Amino acid sequence: MPGGQFHYVLLAGLAIALVVAACTDIRRRQIDNWLTLSIALGAPLFWWASGASLWPGVAAQLGVALAVFAVLAGLFALGWMGGGDVKLLTALALWIEPGAFLQLLIVMALAGGLLTVVLGAWHVMRRQRDRLAVPYGVAISFGGLWVLCTHYLPPAGIGPIPG
Repeated sequence: MPGGQFHYVLLAGLAIALVVAACTDIRRRQIDNWLTLSIALGAPLFWWASGASLWPGVAAQLGVALAVFAVLAGLFALGWMGGGDVKLLTALALWIEPGAFLQLLIVMALAGGLLTVVLGAWHVMRRQRDRLAVPYGVAISFGGLWVLCTHYLPPAGIGPIPG
C-alpha cells in the first residue's frame, strides 16, 4: 500500500534525523554511524512508500549514491572532508532524487560557506584562528531540510475561510 500517510511519516523521520545530525555535529563534531545507517536503511521504505520503480527510479538513486560516495571518499582521503559528512551525504543521496540532490548540494555549499565565514570571524575575534573546525553536518542537514521542504512536502495553500 504505497503512498499515503506513511510517506510523510518517513519524511518526518528523515527531518528529525537531520536535526539530530546537525546538533551532534555542533556539540561533538561527530555524526554517529547509527544515525547515518538508520537514514540509509530507511531509504528502501521511502522508495516503496513513494511507489518508486526499480528502473530507472531506484537504480538512479543507487547510482547517484555510489557516485557521491566515490567523490566524497576521495575528498576524505585528502583530508578535505570528515567521514561522518561523507556518510551523511551518501545516505541522503538514497532519499533525494538526482535533480533535487543537485539543489541540495548548492544550498549546502552556500550554507557551509556562510557557516565557515561566521565561525572564522568568531575564531579570529577570540584569537583562536588555528582551532577552526566547521561542523559541516549543519550545512548538509540544512540543505537536506531545504530540499525536503521545497520538493517533498505538499504546497501549503490557504483555501477559502469557511463561514
